[in-house]
Amino acid sequence: MRTSEEYKQDLYKMKPNVYIRGNRVRRDSPELSGGIYVISHTFDLVEHPDYKDLLAVTSHLTGKKINRFTHINQSMEDLLTKQLMIRKLCQVTGGCIQRCMGCDAINALSVATYAVDMEYGTDYHKRFINYLKEFQERDLVAACAQTDVKGDRSRRPHEQVDPDMYVRVVEKRSDGIIVRGAKNCITMAAIADEIIVVPTRAMTEKDKDWSVAFAIPADTDGVKIIARTTHLRAPEGLKMPHANIGDDENMIIFDDVFVPWDRVFICGENKYATLAAHLFALFHRHSYTGCKPAMTDVVTGFGALIADYNGVYDRPNIRERLVELAATAELVYAAGVASAIYGQKTPAGTFIPNEVYANVGRRHAGMHFYRELEILAELAGGISATLPFAEDFLSEEVGPYIKKYIKRRADVPPEHVYRCLYGISNILCSSLGGVMAVAGVHGGGSPVMEDIAIWRTYNFEEKKNIAKYLVGISQELPKV
Repeated sequence: MRTSEEYKQDLYKMKPNVYIRGNRVRRDSPELSGGIYVISHTFDLVEHPDYKDLLAVTSHLTGKKINRFTHINQSMEDLLTKQLMIRKLCQVTGGCIQRCMGCDAINALSVATYAVDMEYGTDYHKRFINYLKEFQERDLVAACAQTDVKGDRSRRPHEQVDPDMYVRVVEKRSDGIIVRGAKNCITMAAIADEIIVVPTRAMTEKDKDWSVAFAIPADTDGVKIIARTTHLRAPEGLKMPHANIGDDENMIIFDDVFVPWDRVFICGENKYATLAAHLFALFHRHSYTGCKPAMTDVVTGFGALIADYNGVYDRPNIRERLVELAATAELVYAAGVASAIYGQKTPAGTFIPNEVYANVGRRHAGMHFYRELEILAELAGGISATLPFAEDFLSEEVGPYIKKYIKRRADVPPEHVYRCLYGISNILCSSLGGVMAVAGVHGGGSPVMEDIAIWRTYNFEEKKNIAKYLVGISQELPKV
């Protein structure tokens, strides 16, 4: 397993193909430091006594100890541990841990490549397993590039006026394929070793050119990563872990990119391109039942702390708001637990989450995220948006005034109050907070996508039969 320093040095050696604000930058750019800080925790905590059992696992391929973010889930216990790991790591960073994207992509492809080989006699799964061994051995970080730019949303890939609106194969050669197009809304691509591409939607027979999945180094020739970066900050005299985090959201351009055959995992098999798209979404939504409760944990913690400092922690209206937050967090987490318990082993050996529970959990999280922010704003008051700058708090001239007038309970130091409000302001009023709020709704699939998944898989006929039995339309007892 790599160290965080090795991860950083590997990033810094990559060819500069990241673009930020009109400039092509290297990966040691300060703009990317916040995201790198977050990812580094997935390396640094592997040996920590409290986290090592979450982060380290035995590879089912080699028997070696590997990072869980490179692991293929083999059991219910694996899914439960992954979910807990993500929740705990997000609590440590105070934001999205980001590395789950690659983990969910390799799990999806482990199933889809096996299935396509079973039907067509192809060798995609063998290619994937060889890639996976390298992925685990090198302890790689991958971004999953799923979301296409899509163009006219009313048209399928083959119906677009511009065929590049979905990533497609433009040429097949003896040594590989050439792909063209773009992926959008891709988290942490600028700080990833690899980009794993999977389809974004169901593909028809006419969409074969767009039915492609593959993996490439993130600095492959022809790849351009256009990054929107956000990060928190605090002055030297007010250091805090939360101020170190950041995020990069990316549009990835594939300008006639060559992919060797040994890194191509689906090419033209539209049925299994659809399966790969579906499975990544499923695994990723299960991961969200770990990270979204963690984000609610952070909101709850700040809300409870400022209420405590204000001296109103035990008031009925405060209790009501905090209990609402707790209920949201634990319902989402419970859905993930149920999804793991009621998951299933596939012929590929990979253990996949239960689809209904994973989607119910992600849907509940997405539909309540802005409500959580509303509660935090209510508990903190308007000062979360009007808080004096940290430099003024630290100023010899005006700092004493701020400390005097920001005072709450007599036994709470004013710096503690300021730090708490600073953290709340980061969540509610910073550029990163705005990005995370939208991600809370749309990341891993907008609520309507969960609706579609639930509608497709939930047994509504069974519910109708219950109603028929209860009013005498049918004599058949509800099935056990």
